[in-house]
Amino acid sequence: MGDVKRHLYIGGYGPGVVTSSGELARLAAPSFLARHPSLPMIYAVGELAQGWITAFSVREGRLAPWDERSSDGDSPCHLAVHPSGAFLAVANYGDGTAGLHRLDARGVFDGDPIVLRHQGSGPHPERQQGPHAHQAVFHDDLLHVSDLGTDQIRRYTLEGEALEPIALPPGTGPRHFAFAGPVLYVAGELDGTVTRLAPGDDGIRVRASTAVTENAPSHLELAGDLVYVANRGPDTISVLRADDLSQVAEVPSGGHWPRHFAIDGDRMYVANQYAGNVVEFALTDGVPEPTGEVIEVESASCVLPA
Repeated sequence: MGDVKRHLYIGGYGPGVVTSSGELARLAAPSFLARHPSLPMIYAVGELAQGWITAFSVREGRLAPWDERSSDGDSPCHLAVHPSGAFLAVANYGDGTAGLHRLDARGVFDGDPIVLRHQGSGPHPERQQGPHAHQAVFHDDLLHVSDLGTDQIRRYTLEGEALEPIALPPGTGPRHFAFAGPVLYVAGELDGTVTRLAPGDDGIRVRASTAVTENAPSHLELAGDLVYVANRGPDTISVLRADDLSQVAEVPSGGHWPRHFAIDGDRMYVANQYAGNVVEFALTDGVPEPTGEVIEVESASCVLPA
């Protein structure tokens, strides 16, 4: 594996959460991880039909299970912690529910969750027969949840009150998204696009990849004035300018089916699910260049820098 410069936590569909130093915390299908903003705590979903959330304490880089509870939904695939550390949100893909869980001063679960149920469908005959919550993001003190099944970014107050959702074109299949102030960027898993929505304009919509093969974009992230998106199918990472979504570069992901990536300073780490690896890239003028460092992890689906 070589000398990995940063400590990483890696989730997937293998035996549990793996660290770049070789430690293993056993857990069933920990497909996504999130960190508490101020406490030594990491949270993982268990992407099962009867989903779970596990809270780990971190001690000298090692994970110790501290608390767990049901995700109150089918196949949780994403979670996020509010910047205050007071709430954890989870997105359950299978039945489209989302949940708001209060955290106490220790970072463990406190009281009953608020379960956010949703209905609706979209035009895709197989993937949009019902709601599919895919990502949870706290922004402007609201919870935003992408719903691949209904082509919406659902919005809720921290008390669970539903607000008017953000609608995307039918068949988009919104997966992961990010904000830059009031500007929203969305990866469309079903139509292979990236959409930029800003107040007062009609939006910009481009193909996420220039490849002619079928593309199911996965993770999207902003860094400075650039937007990065992982392309499953072409197996690439696209780099786009944030202001107009023009392409800066498109580079191989270093494996098959890049499900997630993380940017940490001048490094990018890409989790290639079907290749079973995490590949390190150096960001040179914003463009990922492979460093040669590769971590083998079964069914890697999420990478979280320490």
